[in-house]
Amino acid sequence: MRTPYEVAVRAESELGEGPTWDAAAGRLLWLDILGCRVHTYDPATGRRTTRRTDQHVGAVKPRAAGGLVLNLRDGIGLLDPEEGDTGGGFRWLCREPVPGRRANDAAVAPDGSLWAGTMRYDEAPGGGTLSRVTGDGSAETVLDDVTVSNGTGWSPDGRLMYYIDTPTRRVEVFDHADGRVSGRRTLAEIEEGAGFPDGLTVDAEGCVWVALWQGSAVRRYTPDGRLDRVVELPVPLVTACAFGGAGLGDLYITTARTGLTDPPALAGSLFVVPGAGRGLPQPAFAG
Repeated sequence: MRTPYEVAVRAESELGEGPTWDAAAGRLLWLDILGCRVHTYDPATGRRTTRRTDQHVGAVKPRAAGGLVLNLRDGIGLLDPEEGDTGGGFRWLCREPVPGRRANDAAVAPDGSLWAGTMRYDEAPGGGTLSRVTGDGSAETVLDDVTVSNGTGWSPDGRLMYYIDTPTRRVEVFDHADGRVSGRRTLAEIEEGAGFPDGLTVDAEGCVWVALWQGSAVRRYTPDGRLDRVVELPVPLVTACAFGGAGLGDLYITTARTGLTDPPALAGSLFVVPGAGRGLPQPAFAG
């Protein structure tokens, strides 16, 4: 059965990514990594804002103190609150530039820490990391031998963490407790020709939704790894997904057009699947 989608925001993002529902503001956050832009979209009013960043930005999340936290090329930055805008003054929380490396996807854990991924621009094997950053700026590396650190999310009870290192084609699962992970194993593997797993989100039933780069789709996997639903899209580079809107019932999907010689008209747009399911409330970054 085909799942109907709508175009929420028609755009030409080079690398649209990181949809996140900002519950306090009633808006969706998303970004263009290569375009150095943070976007907001209010589905109730249609209002949109855009803010440029000084460097490539891999993820944006709400802060518990107000404002936003950014996973940037050179580290983790904070935007202070400012009424009517995507954020106020900027400052670094922790900064560790590495030549040839940039930020990629990130997620906020149940305890409010930010799990921030990196990758090399040339996608050299083992050149990326996944780090846990707390509200006071303390950072520790959780995984130090990944290539393209991507989707990260937690089960409804917080006891499992799901993770994607894109070139492996695997959606992996770890046991999670007290900011530590163990027991790494495979939940699902994307078959040849179906694309590469990119961003992910977990719904209230514990199912994992996975965006497929070069796959023109989002897939939903049950907690035991069974594929039970596919959302097909009219663009090849599907990057990430997140639930938002009233009751967290709508699935928002970001896409890209980078590297396409003849991109489809909607490549780089933000899509939405109304009433796709029920998402989990996402914690704000504790900083």
